[in-house]
Amino acid sequence: MPIQPFHLAAPVDDLEAARHFYGTVLGCAEGRTDTEWIDFDFFGHQLVAHLAPKKQEDDHRNEVDGKHVPVPHYGVVLEWQQFEDFAQRLRDHGVKFEIEPYVRFEGLPGEQNTMFFYDPAGNALEFKAFRDISRLFAKQLNS
Repeated sequence: MPIQPFHLAAPVDDLEAARHFYGTVLGCAEGRTDTEWIDFDFFGHQLVAHLAPKKQEDDHRNEVDGKHVPVPHYGVVLEWQQFEDFAQRLRDHGVKFEIEPYVRFEGLPGEQNTMFFYDPAGNALEFKAFRDISRLFAKQLNS
């Protein structure tokens, strides 16, 4: 079954900062815009940056593989080399990682590259790539 694009509306407190981050830094093409929102082609999905007041509280965190993962977060599963290239793009743009790119669950069926960072409005993003994409929805992490 082909994957259908998802739609996500994310709060941002500065549309120009969102335009620069998602458009220039992440390389997402801009779609329709208004004075209160901007559509982006987020790796084939529709991400809408909606103007909203800055959030006042810190994200919750869950421990995964010894790291403190911010919740909520969103992102995209990339191909392995695409992940490596994208991580370098982020480094080139000076993005500060919350969790640096690394291989999680190495040598296990759920082996994946992962990284976490924030957009200028404080939204947490995770990008990942599975060594074996057929394991994306595997119920177990080990063999």
